[in-house]
Amino acid sequence: MKIVLLGTGTPVPSLKRASSGYLVDLGGERLLFDIGPGSYHRMMEAGYRATDIAGLVLSHLHYDHCCDYGRLIMTRWDQGAGTIPELQVFGPRHTARMTELLFANDGVFGPDIAARTGHEPSLQVFEARGGTRPRAGPSPSVTEIESGFAVECDGWTLRAVAVPHAQPHLDCYGFRLDTPAGSFAYSGDAGPSKPFTRLIEGCDVLVHMTYQISGTAPGPEWTRGAAGHREVAETAAAAGVGKLVVTHVSSQMDAPGIRERLISEMAGIFGGHIIWGEDLMTISAGDPAVERHAG
Repeated sequence: MKIVLLGTGTPVPSLKRASSGYLVDLGGERLLFDIGPGSYHRMMEAGYRATDIAGLVLSHLHYDHCCDYGRLIMTRWDQGAGTIPELQVFGPRHTARMTELLFANDGVFGPDIAARTGHEPSLQVFEARGGTRPRAGPSPSVTEIESGFAVECDGWTLRAVAVPHAQPHLDCYGFRLDTPAGSFAYSGDAGPSKPFTRLIEGCDVLVHMTYQISGTAPGPEWTRGAAGHREVAETAAAAGVGKLVVTHVSSQMDAPGIRERLISEMAGIFGGHIIWGEDLMTISAGDPAVERHAG
């Protein structure tokens, strides 16, 4: 079980950090958790193709977590040429509507899909890739989730709980993925949450939004919905996770000297392995070593 950090940044445009995206490689199956702007490109840099992805899990529908959804679906459909199953998508309320608005006949990509399913040269390319006419359009298999959601597939189990972030405007979830090779937890964007802490007890790897230096938030609503470094360390310690990966890192935290101080303070709270996440890091569930993809 490997976790590839595709995007460890925020909505602020950055050449160093793409927006949120994480790939879990189970060997025979690959799952994505969020697909923010730039994370699709990072996926290619890490050596993965859209057709390699079996499932996508969306934590919430802020654009920095879902903006590359259209690119993933269209490329996977086009390159897959009808020879692979439709993508499984798990996401909050409105995910099905977003999918319809993008890929229906009268949707954003409707004219493109009509051309690729009706234009003779496009159909010849489709056949050259292994497809058989007639060509159907993309139709992702979307499951909208609620807090307490659980699904068991061949080789993995996914569970979700609501986490505090942008309610009531958006439904926001954190996740736990259990496999025979290890367990992975992802906070989405969230402030401190006892239900999430209970869900992730004993996980091998926790990837947690760490948006700000604790104590610098401009008000209590920020603290409730966006964890600081101390709160993240407290969550990891309370849950007894093996590794904590700091992600969704803001520029105020990322300066040399500042990040080292923050890691030191977090280590005083959480005694496990702390990883300051960077794009294209690969983290194993069972080994403390961190790999970096050349990008």
